[in-house]
Amino acid sequence: MSRKLVIVESPTKAGTIGGYLGDDYEVVSSVGHIRDIPEPKEMPAEVKKGPFGKYGVDIDGGFEPYYQVSVRSKKIVTEIKRRLKEADELYLATDEDREGEAIAWHLLEVLKPKVPVKRLAFHEITREGIERALAAPREIDMELVEAQETRRILDRLYGWDMSDVMRRKVGQGSSAGRVQSVALRLVVDRERERMAFQAAEYWDLTAAFAAKQGPDAGVSFTARLTKVDGKRVASGKDFDDRGQLVGDKAHHVTAGEAASLVSGLAHADFSVVDVSSRPYKKRPAAPFITSSLIQEASRKLGLGARQAMGVAQGLYQQGYITYMRSDSPSLSGEAIRAARKQAIDLFGPDAVPSSPRVYASADTNAQEAHEAIRPAGDTFRTPDSLRTRLRGDEFRMYEMIWKRTLASQMADAVGTTSTITVGATTAGGHAVEFAKSGTILTAPGFRALYIESKEAARYEDEDGKQPSDDESRLPQVSEGDPMDASALEPLTHSTNPPPRYTQGAMIKELEDRKLGRPSTYASTVDVIINRDYVRVDKKALVPNWIAFSIVGLLEEHFPSLVDYGFTAEMEAGLDRIASGERSMKDWLQEFYFGGEAAAQEGLRELLDNLPEIDARAVNTFPIGADIYARNGRYGPYIERDKDGEQQRASIPEDLAPDELTVAKAEELFENQGGDERVLGEHPETGNQVVAKGGRYGPYVTEVLPEDSKAKPKTASLFKDMSLETVTLADALTLMSLPRVVGEDPESGEAITAQNGRYGPYLKKGTDSRSLESESQLLTITLEEALAVYAQPKRGRGRQAAPPLKELGVDPVSEKPIVIKAGRFGEYITDGETNVTIPRGETVDEMTPERAVELLADKRAKGPAKKKPAARKAPAKKKAAPKKK
Repeated sequence: MSRKLVIVESPTKAGTIGGYLGDDYEVVSSVGHIRDIPEPKEMPAEVKKGPFGKYGVDIDGGFEPYYQVSVRSKKIVTEIKRRLKEADELYLATDEDREGEAIAWHLLEVLKPKVPVKRLAFHEITREGIERALAAPREIDMELVEAQETRRILDRLYGWDMSDVMRRKVGQGSSAGRVQSVALRLVVDRERERMAFQAAEYWDLTAAFAAKQGPDAGVSFTARLTKVDGKRVASGKDFDDRGQLVGDKAHHVTAGEAASLVSGLAHADFSVVDVSSRPYKKRPAAPFITSSLIQEASRKLGLGARQAMGVAQGLYQQGYITYMRSDSPSLSGEAIRAARKQAIDLFGPDAVPSSPRVYASADTNAQEAHEAIRPAGDTFRTPDSLRTRLRGDEFRMYEMIWKRTLASQMADAVGTTSTITVGATTAGGHAVEFAKSGTILTAPGFRALYIESKEAARYEDEDGKQPSDDESRLPQVSEGDPMDASALEPLTHSTNPPPRYTQGAMIKELEDRKLGRPSTYASTVDVIINRDYVRVDKKALVPNWIAFSIVGLLEEHFPSLVDYGFTAEMEAGLDRIASGERSMKDWLQEFYFGGEAAAQEGLRELLDNLPEIDARAVNTFPIGADIYARNGRYGPYIERDKDGEQQRASIPEDLAPDELTVAKAEELFENQGGDERVLGEHPETGNQVVAKGGRYGPYVTEVLPEDSKAKPKTASLFKDMSLETVTLADALTLMSLPRVVGEDPESGEAITAQNGRYGPYLKKGTDSRSLESESQLLTITLEEALAVYAQPKRGRGRQAAPPLKELGVDPVSEKPIVIKAGRFGEYITDGETNVTIPRGETVDEMTPERAVELLADKRAKGPAKKKPAARKAPAKKKAAPKKK
């Protein structure tokens, strides 16, 4: 019997595909990439001494990379080779993008198969999708492989050298990356705009109007002031970021004028100046591509970029949607027919236009993807039919993709937008106009199913909401009809600073500027969050001060590398390699070494000519009034010299850079860095005891003499204490902790009461037990402590809990993978290996593939090596004095 081996990159994908193929096929998973360019420390000694030693790339030998099978993949490769010996054909069925093409090529290079090899690309994991792929096998696209290889080499050269500069001049743990750095610059540039922003105040009026005559007499509506003496009333968009009115086409209503208009219109006669109507028509949005899916998942589902891609990947691998990395909004003929048929079944024959809608990408380099992200199959499954199979975010995302796909083939929303303009003349002779518009849909079309959400506009309307279609009914009136006016009210407004990017808005910006590829958007945003360069506050990306250091250094010394146009051109160069228009070697030669053909200096030249960089200057930012913000070893702080003395105060972690004004800095100096409460003298040492506010909360400490080398006694205040009321006696009690409660009569070990990072607890040898309150530290008796130890240990008061999530079976240990709640947070385990969920990732978004990857990485690192205790060097003997 013929035996065919199919290799995919994901265990979940392997299980789904295996369910559709017959007994003649065996489906295995490579669990992602099997080899990569290693770090020099991971290379064999003989390789490290050669031309690959510094970067893992021979930069003088045509940029040849050195690839090495990763430690975690060795067992997987061995198992695949064993199964390949029993196969008659090999199918490489990794994803259809550049990354997937590269994985297939690496498998081919390592396995060296002696049987026929075919490349398959499953755009959707359904029976019909798999049959179509099997019917049209192809060769590996080496141009795509070379484009991915170029990207990998480029990122290694850029990241290795630039990150070294960052670590030396910004601080340990800081790094730079080709797309990561320009994404970070976008966030910092937006914050700079907010820091320089000056608000402008402007006013307008609202009034309630009602028809006096006709069939709609008494029907009222609220309108807003739009013109004064024929000139349009200024709104937020008419002011610049300095608060100045731009141009002379708009009339700026001030507070005084608004009050004058109200009084001048108290007895005015209002009448209809104009009634106009215009057709309303709106087309549906295109089907999802990667970037628009992430944006909409952020706005509608509240998912971060990585979360959204994780949920989409799970849906794809289970066969519910088509491939989730796509930059083309086009739909196949089968998909168009399925969408139109389902729309007709749900909403009737008028729900779709006479001819199918065709969508094309605005990106001329969109070559890798074949179709938009849509429900899988030639017949779409409705969300209701999947309620028992999909839960939570998976169900909500599938429903959103299904609705968007159907809506993209539905009819336009059609209606009429009417505007009524009401005018009057004030007692002072000023002509004013109020206007109100409303839209009535006569045929909702696609809006009956799906309405695309939008990011908050820079200039919002007076209610802080985005403008939307108002379907409220306006009365039937004619020009010249008299109107009753009431509730005349002046309203004040203030211009808003540019909004910070959300993750969705950031990805749209990256897409619009052509920075990176759809497959990299989520990971790019994820990197700057996970490395604490930015934090997420109410969905907005807020830069930390270290981001200003990184971007400032790059702008001053490597301006081309964070230039938006240059970075986009690099991406275009990679696209030209993918299309066969350029060679990898020539392109990398220009980027790294420069040359006559290069538009910019090469990276090597920039590094070789790098002047001395003042690390303190890189990490210093003027705030005003001779106050500076600085990045320090223990976090950001403000500093100034006042009356010959240096003052410092920590910057709170939740204080955004645009909120650090001179006034706020003065407040921080007053409450944190300058004044302190002197509580009295320590009765034993005679040293002053003071209470202070610190970065991690209020505390008390002993002030030691300047020449003292001892460590001062310090203790945090209990949660029910405050800086204003703490006494010397309280401070002495706190500093006396830990307290010896007594000895265990059986073991003879001392039991102590201590306050720690996770709250109050008892300690006996290596056995710790949580206490219920901080007050117990001072009051618990030996008998009570023994009673606590007599109870079963529950891990800080918790009962043994079931796993938070089950993630299938690990391919290496062949044991179940689960997520559990641990002392230091949630962690993944297969019963043999434990790994903490990385910062920025959550239980909900954790996929089986990611869990397998994390466990494999942890196994590859092996157990943590304990550092040997430092040996104290023997005291040097004094040399005997020389004889004269």
